[in-house]
Amino acid sequence: MPVHETLRPRTEWRALRTTDADWAAVPAERLVTMLVLQHLIRAFEESVLDLAGQGLVHGPAHSAIGQEGAAVGSILRLRDRDQVNGSHRGHHQFLAKALRHLHPGDLPVDADLTGDIRDLARRTLAEIMGLSEGFCRGRGGSMHLRWTAAGNLGTNAIVGGGVPLAAGAAWCQARDGRGDVVVTYFGDGATSIGSVLETMNMAAAWKLPLCFFVENNRYAVATAVEEVTAEPRLSARGPGFAIPSWQVDGMDPLAVDLAMGEALDVMRSGGGPTLIEADVYRYFHQNGPLPGSAFGYRTKEEEAAWRARDPLDRVARALLERQALREAQVEGLRRRAVAMMEDVAGELTETVDGRRRIVPALWPDPSFRDVGVRGDLSELAGVRTAEAETFRGAMAEATVVDTIARVLHRRMETDPRIVLFGEDVHRLKGGTNGATRGLAAAFPDRVIGTPICENAFAGLAGGIAMDGRHRPIVEFMYADFTWVAADQVFNQIAKARHMFGGDGAVPLVLRTKVAMGTGYGSQHSLDPAGIYAASVGWRIVAPSTPFDYVGLMNAALRCEDPVLVIEHVELYGAKGPAPVDDLDGFIPLGRAKVVRPGTRMTVLTYLSMVRHAVAVADEFGVDAEVIDLRTLDRAGLDWETIGASIRKTNNVLVVEQGALGPSYGGMLADEVQRRFFDWLDQPVQRVHGGEASSSISKVLETAACAGRNEIAAGMRRVMAEQGAPLG
Repeated sequence: MPVHETLRPRTEWRALRTTDADWAAVPAERLVTMLVLQHLIRAFEESVLDLAGQGLVHGPAHSAIGQEGAAVGSILRLRDRDQVNGSHRGHHQFLAKALRHLHPGDLPVDADLTGDIRDLARRTLAEIMGLSEGFCRGRGGSMHLRWTAAGNLGTNAIVGGGVPLAAGAAWCQARDGRGDVVVTYFGDGATSIGSVLETMNMAAAWKLPLCFFVENNRYAVATAVEEVTAEPRLSARGPGFAIPSWQVDGMDPLAVDLAMGEALDVMRSGGGPTLIEADVYRYFHQNGPLPGSAFGYRTKEEEAAWRARDPLDRVARALLERQALREAQVEGLRRRAVAMMEDVAGELTETVDGRRRIVPALWPDPSFRDVGVRGDLSELAGVRTAEAETFRGAMAEATVVDTIARVLHRRMETDPRIVLFGEDVHRLKGGTNGATRGLAAAFPDRVIGTPICENAFAGLAGGIAMDGRHRPIVEFMYADFTWVAADQVFNQIAKARHMFGGDGAVPLVLRTKVAMGTGYGSQHSLDPAGIYAASVGWRIVAPSTPFDYVGLMNAALRCEDPVLVIEHVELYGAKGPAPVDDLDGFIPLGRAKVVRPGTRMTVLTYLSMVRHAVAVADEFGVDAEVIDLRTLDRAGLDWETIGASIRKTNNVLVVEQGALGPSYGGMLADEVQRRFFDWLDQPVQRVHGGEASSSISKVLETAACAGRNEIAAGMRRVMAEQGAPLG
């Protein structure tokens, strides 16, 4: 018979419930503050629902009425330097943290609601209504609220999407060593999201001061938690990652406060992350002013039972029982909070012909539409630039992969904010290709090997970039892993600057490689240029020589926007002139280079196809002007150089190696034809791979990817249209 041994988690998992003695031990002033904060949040949320019911909130209005106790209880003990982020249902947490920022001490029951509290309410409501005076200038709305000065890192419309970003902020807090923490709020639905679980594992392994705060309101829209998990006690997720965990009654603000106190003791002492599950209840449906029972997934009896446990009433009852407040004072607080919100809403709206509408002057100007998608690159003003032909320093032949390691070493040596994340970047003598050779030995605390969880560590790096204290470099071992990290790469990092108002920088560099020709098959061979170019917010550089890699990487690491740096395995071993000692020069983002002059056609290309295009033109004697684009994003295309060439040649061939589906050339060809239609003697011709991804078979891989034969065929087409066929 086998011998069974009961295994226990390495950490504690406990339920915390308050007693009458706990309530009696709390100073009355603290309970009053708790009550005031909850009433302000409740009145605010009611105002949002009222406006939504009148059609004055464009988009969702995810109220948290009923959940105020969990927000206030979890935030009372936080320091001003502590940070929080949240989910699509985050008004209550945003307001609680902002109110504590404005008033870190006790708030009396007759607190002044005419000053900064009122201003906060107006600015937050304006954001939810999409108005220009909102925290994100109207771009964020209900689901994207951010005020970094108050420690609000930003709420998030993607379920679980903000959790990796919070880990990035927690990483920065840990590096600072002041004992500050981050709290990331999410609902029951997010506990089944991969990025949340990935982040729990990573935060525990690295002992980040991050509290995973689960507001278990029992329903993901209309699906009960018991329908989607065999363990509805969601705090059970924590012990599996050795994260100390608490389950508390979220309708009891004091229980939440006490649990947070215990969690803060763990995090502030270097004990790593914690998890708190607060059982709460949203009184209304997922979105809007109707209860869940109106949609048939909850009963009125269930709703009444939870309303009988209202957190505002719980605190008021404790104060009344000890005669610290009178009933009239509680009622007066309620009236004043409601009146303040009525006044604020009244200032943002007006009645015309019997209908209420938003004051037209408060809308953002339509010209603000694209402002802040990227920065203006003023951070690169005045840098020393050079091309290989004009560089005055010593040069020597070097491979691209060795140059990558050298320039990264130089930048990390001169900028202590730079930190590098990726799988195996600290092992194997510089990762799987040697591009980070020597960096881990030189900077052991800044070259960090990650778990295999691209979505989580990309998001963590995004959080670090948005925090601003450090500059992260992320390495994806293969470009195909972009799809694994797609939420953080495209929904979070790419959109953050614009979504939160256009002001906040996101200085992140993402390095990845194209591995076509290596036999690694369909899931390890992607050229990501077209995918990232289609995602607003990314800048893209593609160095084709060792010299260009130095200048473009230096520019990428100075840029305040996220920058994708694409490398190619074929180029890693390719040699070319590179600076010997002077690794501090820049190649400006947005500057292409004519690498071969010509008059009969313009060849637009990048990465490994640059040298192939030159070689084919030389071999066949084609009078082709080959342009190395170098910067590939829409904002960075060098239309001056491209246009000058097209006006001379009147014919264009776009050359790329990768598959037709995620093609970069499709976008580029469209732009060229729209911009230079009158200068073209024929439609833009293209060279690209097949529809299918690369295969393992060497023959099929060769057939799937464009190479010299395809370039030659493309040049023949262009010349044939000019009546000058090639031999």
